[in-house]
Amino acid sequence: MSSSLSTSQPTPPRSRVSERIGSIAESATLAVDAKAKALKAAGRPVIGFGAGEPDFPTPGYIVEAAVNAAQDPKNHRYSPAGGLPELKQAIAEKTLRDSGFEIEPQQVLVTNGGKQAVYNTFATLLDPGDEVIVPTPFWTTYPESIRLAGGVPVEVFAGPETGYKVTVDQLEAAVTERTKVLLFNSPSNPTGAVYDPEETAAIGQWAVSRGLWVVTDEIYEHLTYDNVPFTSIAAAVPEMSEQVIILNGVAKTYAMTGWRVGWMAGPVDIIKAATNLQSHATSNVANVSQRAALAAVAGPLDAVEEMKTAFNRRRKAIVEGLNAVPGFSCPTPAGAFYAYVDVRGALGDGHQHQTSAELAGYILDEAEVAVVPGEAFGPSGFLRLSYALGDDDLAEGIDRIQQLLAR
Repeated sequence: MSSSLSTSQPTPPRSRVSERIGSIAESATLAVDAKAKALKAAGRPVIGFGAGEPDFPTPGYIVEAAVNAAQDPKNHRYSPAGGLPELKQAIAEKTLRDSGFEIEPQQVLVTNGGKQAVYNTFATLLDPGDEVIVPTPFWTTYPESIRLAGGVPVEVFAGPETGYKVTVDQLEAAVTERTKVLLFNSPSNPTGAVYDPEETAAIGQWAVSRGLWVVTDEIYEHLTYDNVPFTSIAAAVPEMSEQVIILNGVAKTYAMTGWRVGWMAGPVDIIKAATNLQSHATSNVANVSQRAALAAVAGPLDAVEEMKTAFNRRRKAIVEGLNAVPGFSCPTPAGAFYAYVDVRGALGDGHQHQTSAELAGYILDEAEVAVVPGEAFGPSGFLRLSYALGDDDLAEGIDRIQQLLAR
C-alpha cells in the first residue's frame, strides 16, 4: 500500500488588530498634547497650544455637588443607561434656554463625553456607504466616527477667504444619491468661525429641502465674542425637528473636560436606538459626574462669563502675535477658543518647510512650542493654536514662535 505525503502552505499570519480599528487615525490634537506633556515631564520647558482645554478649575459649586454626590450611597449603584432622569430634564430645559429649541427628557441621551455622543449619533444614523457632508476644516474626531459607523465623510473646504464658512452652493455641489447627513459645527473647532443667523437658516433650509439629517455640534455655544450671536440651526429652522440631532456637553463651557459628560438630543426613535447601543457599550455615565453636570447646566453662568472674559483677552493677544510672524495670516475668530492661522505664506518654494506638519514639528523641536498642523483638520497649510492656556504661557509661546521664524 502506497502513501503520499501532502504538503500545504503555511497560513499567512493574520493581523492582530482588526482592519476596522487599525484604520482609525490617531487623534492629532491629543497626540500633540500628550507629546508636549511628556516633554514637560522630562524637564523640557514646552508650552502647549494643542489641547482645547480651559486652564481654569471647574467652578466650586459644581465640585461641591460632586463631593456631596460621592457621599450619597444612591450614587454608588447602576443608574439608567440613558442618564439620570433629573439631568435629562435639566438638559431639556437648558436646550430651550440656550438654543431656543424645545425637547422632552426622553429625547436626551447622556453620554461619556461629547465624543461618545458623536460616535453614538453616526452609529445610529448611518448604514455602510452612507455619505456625510463635513464642512472643512473639521474637528479631527468627526471623520473617524463616521468611518467607524461605515459611513463616508465628504469634505467641503472653506478657507480664510470666506471666513472658514461653507456656502449653500458648495454643499449642493457635494450632494450625491448616497448623502444622508450634513454635519454642522458653529462656533467651530478648529477655526473659531461662527455662522450668522441668516447663514445658519439658509443652510438649514437647504438641508430640509434635500431631506437630509443635520447633526449640529453646539458645545461652544456660550463662547462667542464681539456681540456675535450663537444661532442653533435647530431653532433657526423648526421644520427640521424630526431630522436634527444636537450634540453638546459640559466640557468647554464649565471647564469640565475631565468629568466626561456629554449628550445627544433628537427624535425619540433615534435616542431610543442610541440608548440601546450605549447600554451594551458603557451603560450609564458615572453618577458623580452626572450630579456635577446637573449642578452645571441648572446653575448660573457667572463663572462662564468670567472665563469668557479671559478667553477674549487671550484671543486678541494671540491674533496680534501670530499676524506679526512672517508668512502667517490669522483671521480673528468669532467663537470657541482657537486661532486657525494660514501659514501657506511660510511654506513651499523659498522656504525651509513644504507642509504645515513639517512646520509644526520644527516649531516643537526648535522653539519647544506645541501646535497642531492643518493636516489634522483637512488640508495642509494651516496651524491650530488653542488660546485656552494661561496668559503668561500664551505670551511666551508666541514670542518663541516669532523669534524662531524671524531668523
